[in-house]
Amino acid sequence: MAGYHILPIRRGDFGELTKIREELDEAMHADCQNNSVMILLELSDMIGAIHGYLQKHHPTVTIDDLIKMADATHRAFATGDRQCKRE
Repeated sequence: MAGYHILPIRRGDFGELTKIREELDEAMHADCQNNSVMILLELSDMIGAIHGYLQKHHPTVTIDDLIKMADATHRAFATGDRQCKRE
């Protein structure tokens, strides 16, 4: 198989969740190849895919809005306000 990835990747449609999944699969395959530079490239591509999804399905939400929410979630876990409870 030619190309960057050693396993077949199911292609997604830009602006859809399938494109985000494609980029994640590519990052995981890059990890299998122990290629940290390629992983970072795929993470960048994933940000682009997320941006495309937002533009199509949630045009009033930005990447910065998602980062703000991620930061809030991180703070909640860091302070113990939101802990994973196991039974």
